[in-house]
Amino acid sequence: MASISLQGISKSFGETDALSDVRLDIADGEFFVLLGPSGAGKTTTLRVIAGLEQPDTGLVRMNGEDVTTAAPAQRDCAFVFQQYSLYPHLSVFDNLAFPLRAPMRRIAEDEIHRRVERVAATLHIESKLQRKATALSGGEMQRVAIGRALVREPRVYLMDEPLSSLDAKLREELRVELKRIQRQSGATVVYVTHDQVEATTMADRIAILEDGRIQQVGTPEQVYASPVNVQVAQRLGSPPINVLPANWFTGQHTPAAASVGIRPEDVELAGEGEGFECTVVESSLLKHHVICEYAGVEVRARLMQDVAPHPQSRIRLRFPPAQRLLFDQAGQRLAA
Repeated sequence: MASISLQGISKSFGETDALSDVRLDIADGEFFVLLGPSGAGKTTTLRVIAGLEQPDTGLVRMNGEDVTTAAPAQRDCAFVFQQYSLYPHLSVFDNLAFPLRAPMRRIAEDEIHRRVERVAATLHIESKLQRKATALSGGEMQRVAIGRALVREPRVYLMDEPLSSLDAKLREELRVELKRIQRQSGATVVYVTHDQVEATTMADRIAILEDGRIQQVGTPEQVYASPVNVQVAQRLGSPPINVLPANWFTGQHTPAAASVGIRPEDVELAGEGEGFECTVVESSLLKHHVICEYAGVEVRARLMQDVAPHPQSRIRLRFPPAQRLLFDQAGQRLAA
């Protein structure tokens, strides 16, 4: 396995800046997630690590060795793409064995059989080995695509939204399996997603990317509890964080605050004469989720109560000072 260090990586395509001064240190054996919206630079970062793209500036190091100009084959990375990219005319066994039969690897056939059977058992597809790839379900095809990376036993696994095309149940199942496999093998994994649930349930650490720049790096808990700016605060959390006008709290915060963030689970019901009286727009008893409106702004709250308020009813909400996050005009976090 390997540690990875990106030192000042920038990459442009024509006039578009895909990456700008990206600096990351990924530990050996870490499950590291790149989280951000489409176009944030997540896939470009993976391709730079793999050697499929050369950075305009900066260095790529693996285990301390400069591999910036090294060919992809010399870096020993396995790439799992969003699309399955299987060979339809081959069986599942031969799809899994394909990367091991490359002339440069010179792996004995009995070792190939051992690796394929072990990986197939790990992914619960051992009964599918003789089927053609076209005879598989979507979830089985994605398992084969992941298995084709696992059999290689590379230094680094690079995964580009490998579960995004699957249904919710399969995504949840494969998330659990991927994390289990990573823990058992001690593999270094760099995983790209726009799905915060994947990021928070799988990652040892997360890097939030926006417009080709790293906004924040930390454990899911650190990023959720202490976002450095509004963009990061809005990237994690379901329902999303409330970003409220600072003038609602006149005299309670620093004059530099332009907005106040508060998580829905931190919003509380208020007594008569306290807080803000809001109009209920939507509510769900099952999820304890309420959307209210005050002064033209929607406020989301997760209220643990036995009765969901009816739409158009009025309730009072309060925002505890200790749970508020302050942001300046540029969206940067201020000290409370």
